[in-house]
Amino acid sequence: MNEKRMMDLVRTLSQIHGPSGYEVRVAEAIKRELDKERLEIKCDRIGNVIATVPGKNRDKRLMISAHMDEVGFMINRIDDDGYLHFSCVGGIDDRVLCGHRVVVLGAAGDVKGVITSKPIHLQTEKERAEATPKDKMYIDIGAASKEDAEKYVALGDFGTFDSEFVEFGKDGKNVKSKALDDRLGCAIMIELIRDIAECEFDYDISFAFSVREEIGLSGATVAANIIEPDLAIVLETTAIADIIDVPESNRVAYVGEGGVLSIADRGTIYNRAFFDLALSTAKKNDIKCQVKKFVSGGNDAAHIHKSGAGVRCIALSAPTRYLHSATCVIDKNDAYAMKALVRAIFDELNDNWIGA
Repeated sequence: MNEKRMMDLVRTLSQIHGPSGYEVRVAEAIKRELDKERLEIKCDRIGNVIATVPGKNRDKRLMISAHMDEVGFMINRIDDDGYLHFSCVGGIDDRVLCGHRVVVLGAAGDVKGVITSKPIHLQTEKERAEATPKDKMYIDIGAASKEDAEKYVALGDFGTFDSEFVEFGKDGKNVKSKALDDRLGCAIMIELIRDIAECEFDYDISFAFSVREEIGLSGATVAANIIEPDLAIVLETTAIADIIDVPESNRVAYVGEGGVLSIADRGTIYNRAFFDLALSTAKKNDIKCQVKKFVSGGNDAAHIHKSGAGVRCIALSAPTRYLHSATCVIDKNDAYAMKALVRAIFDELNDNWIGA
């Protein structure tokens, strides 16, 4: 495994601004990465990028899915003083917004700004005791007036966090960045494609880089209807709560213990036969893997498993701290373990296909 190349790719993809519905920059970057591989590439009407490695039996199909979009916000008002008011696109906790740098994707170019609110020394005692709601925050882009701001942004413009990719911890094993949900999954898929470029399996493998996961999973629905898979693996990130003062019973998984296999979440009960195959493959190949201990969250599998005549799904996620914020944190080794496990599953399915 070329670990440096993979993490350089995570860095590149995570730094691209691509909120739900505006994934085109991410899609173009991914297509450039895939340009030299032996692939059948489709781009559908909704914006998904689907890359297929053809197999010997084209009636047997495995789908690997990761979403290109990230959480963000939309400008819904520009006030007389030139400040931008906004609503969130995707689930963002109000408490992680204030003080963070952002980028608004204006028609004339990207505009940098910062989310802010009434300063603490002007807040009432009640306001200090509560999280500031997003409708009391605004984005400062340095404009002097509404007319000045409208030279650069317009109502309906979308934006994202503006946050550097930082390696930290012992030997730089941890990564902090925006949009690791789910550019990490996209990077793993690209590296898997590179690994199997010269392989021929007994089934097709279609890699779906999907859109709009954060606002309703619509992209994966379309992709699954196009691919018509028998099996699907969703590569994701998952919030884990492995931090101080969280009781053991509420901890979903742990950073550093490998990818997280889900039994169930709020959108899907995962196929037990496929789950068992994945878990046994991890044990057989001595690949770190853990089981999600809490029914929480959801991902594109919620719609993929209901497509067509039904799809046997599993989800493999990177345990991630501070999800849906400007400072998502992962352990690099968990990402490497995820890639190794999916690659091993490819071989296992070649010998023990369970899609029928």
